[in-house]
Amino acid sequence: MVSNSNIEEEFLEAKNNWNLEKLYIDLASYKGKALTPVERKFLRGLLCGLSPAEIAHIVYKTRSSSTVRVYLSNGLYKYLEGMLSTQADKSIKVKNWSHVTHLLEKAGYKKNWQSIDTRSNSGIVTERIENINSLPQQDWGGAIDVSVFYGRKTEISLITDWIVGQQCRLVLVTGMGGIGKTALSVKAAQQIGEQFDYIIWRSLNLAPSLDELLTQLIQTLLPEQELSLSITLAQATVTLLDCLRSFRCLLVLDGWETVLNSSYGEEAEVSYNTDEINYRPGYEAYGEFLQQLGNSPHQSCVILTSREKPPEISALVGEKMPGRCLQLKGLKQIDIKKIFILKGISNISEKDERVIFDIYGGNPLFIQFAATTIQELFGGKVDEFLAQETLVFGNIRRIIEQQFQRLSWLEKQIIHWLALHKKVSSLQDIQAGMPFRVPQRLIIEAIELLQRRSLIEGQASGLSLTPILTEYITDNLIEDSLQLWANKPGYMFLDRAVFASQMRNYLRQGE
Repeated sequence: MVSNSNIEEEFLEAKNNWNLEKLYIDLASYKGKALTPVERKFLRGLLCGLSPAEIAHIVYKTRSSSTVRVYLSNGLYKYLEGMLSTQADKSIKVKNWSHVTHLLEKAGYKKNWQSIDTRSNSGIVTERIENINSLPQQDWGGAIDVSVFYGRKTEISLITDWIVGQQCRLVLVTGMGGIGKTALSVKAAQQIGEQFDYIIWRSLNLAPSLDELLTQLIQTLLPEQELSLSITLAQATVTLLDCLRSFRCLLVLDGWETVLNSSYGEEAEVSYNTDEINYRPGYEAYGEFLQQLGNSPHQSCVILTSREKPPEISALVGEKMPGRCLQLKGLKQIDIKKIFILKGISNISEKDERVIFDIYGGNPLFIQFAATTIQELFGGKVDEFLAQETLVFGNIRRIIEQQFQRLSWLEKQIIHWLALHKKVSSLQDIQAGMPFRVPQRLIIEAIELLQRRSLIEGQASGLSLTPILTEYITDNLIEDSLQLWANKPGYMFLDRAVFASQMRNYLRQGE
């Protein structure tokens, strides 16, 4: 506890350069009552050019600035903004502690400074202040280039309304691999970034520990503060949340599925187990961190992208909740032609364009891979590419394989059943089609997980796979069948291409 006498003795050198008494009176006039001794102390510290961390170190003998920052953001900054906005007749924001002295200097509170009549010259004062504060501080990490970006106007408009209009604290963007979640997160952050003091974009693809991630974020927001090696994860989380309260930050965390579990692998055991999507061993703290981002009050927003919905998200999103969730679909067909033109293919027919769009479900990354192959191996002839009927290959197959191998045995069985049955499917149909008797409860749980993994669409009464996933399953079944034929007499006389084509047509027809 610091006594009032000690408080009044600290940072007195501010009197040498600033008209403190006038500033105290003007702030008290806006506040409606006199500043407290602590408020005056922190104000003098700022006027001495000290950061919140330096003030905390001098006053409280600690390296943690959270108390000072919260005190400033919840009180003094608001009084300064109100007073200066009234004087300039236009909204003025204190975006960072380092801006305080400049703002007050321009407003005429520094000694030996030519006073400006802010009411009669509000345009000049506002212009100078806006020049200081107009651009947010940006750290894009490894963000991709989105200078070439198609469509998504509806999605960006929706995200903008959620974040800027409704002040949501958390936005989750989900969708299968290649659908464009990363590009959308970058583009949306660019378009709404001016509403924030900071824009920070981070990829989780290398699965950093939560300690490592929090350290990076705090060092970006508080470059003047050295984090102690002994700081706990809980303390680091509190410090980051204090920053999200003190500043208006737009934080983008791309690839959240990297820290989620992948416990099944290629050889999933025959089991009815439908374990919940959860966190990898050693990454469980991410779940608690996500809950705190959504539940703790702050003025910032966090955008997550993920192929799978984190387990905590259902309790955080909703029309009256602090979070929102967008499941990203494919591009519109009109945008597909633009991708082909960019790849140097301008002679695609409407029919072939429609087939490409339907097969790949408007997935922009898959279509880019296909367009590259068409250009390099088929001389830009789309019809020849489609005629060879190998549509799931290379990186396209690798991306689908990554998601498919994360599934349990039961989830894989349901995927196979949906790939083979093109008619609208009920839960009872799926249950009857399983190779073993499976309780309906487990069927429902598995379907819910598949929806959370962005692999099936629709409701329980009408489920479907995306065409590209159906193609992936079809190719696997053909390869398995050919492998079985390899051990039979007469295999050497089998025309593999004809067999594959006939079987593909049969499987595509379904029941």
